Amino acid sequence: MTILLLSDIHANIEALEAVLQQATGHDTVWFLGDIVGYGPDPQACVDRLRDLQPEHWLAGNHDWAAVGRMDVAEFNPEARRAAHWTRRSLDAPARDWLWGREPLAAAGEPPALLVHGSPRHPIWEYVLDASVAMDSFAHFEQRIAFFGHTHVPTLYEERVDGALRHPVEEGTPVDLASGRWLVNPGSVGQPRDGDPRASYAVYDPVALSVTFHRVPYPVAATQDKIVKAGLPGRLAQRLSFGW
Repeated sequence: MTILLLSDIHANIEALEAVLQQATGHDTVWFLGDIVGYGPDPQACVDRLRDLQPEHWLAGNHDWAAVGRMDVAEFNPEARRAAHWTRRSLDAPARDWLWGREPLAAAGEPPALLVHGSPRHPIWEYVLDASVAMDSFAHFEQRIAFFGHTHVPTLYEERVDGALRHPVEEGTPVDLASGRWLVNPGSVGQPRDGDPRASYAVYDPVALSVTFHRVPYPVAATQDKIVKAGLPGRLAQRLSFGW
């Protein structure tokens, strides 16, 4: 039994297809939100992910923004432009589908928490440091919480003296059998850890382990589409640097 963990695809179909080509043999998919936003292929990504029939599909803040369920006033100007463009680019069934997604779910056996932002604020809060991670542990009861939103593959372990951030090693299973953990698989479509390759993880609930993976994709093809769509040029440029 293995579960493909995906998050923050951000309308990047080239990155999504590269992940799916590499990540074969999984039993189901858990998606942690933000299928759209920033990127040039929102409809294609929604359709492709729906084809996979994920067991769980969370909403992210960009998903809600694109369908009018969230005010974009707090978004930066580039994100606002992308959200308005995305809304016009989705068909009605896709908009309805995204409207109905929620940013929090219980999943699996043993029970895990799935959340887009943080267990404390599921749609918006970023778990970017040990202080926020430690506060987050107080807001869920399960042993493991999988989260997205930061675009950075991350592992936090709960300790009596605070949350410990572990280094993420590509391709090496991490034993989650003891203690409590916060796990972020990173971003498929817009990594922000200085590595432009698409990021994802595979969770084994029987062995209680998670393995992080990276895969290259044709960045230039996505960049060209962003420019041709009239989206902000910086949204294309940043893909080259993973930032």
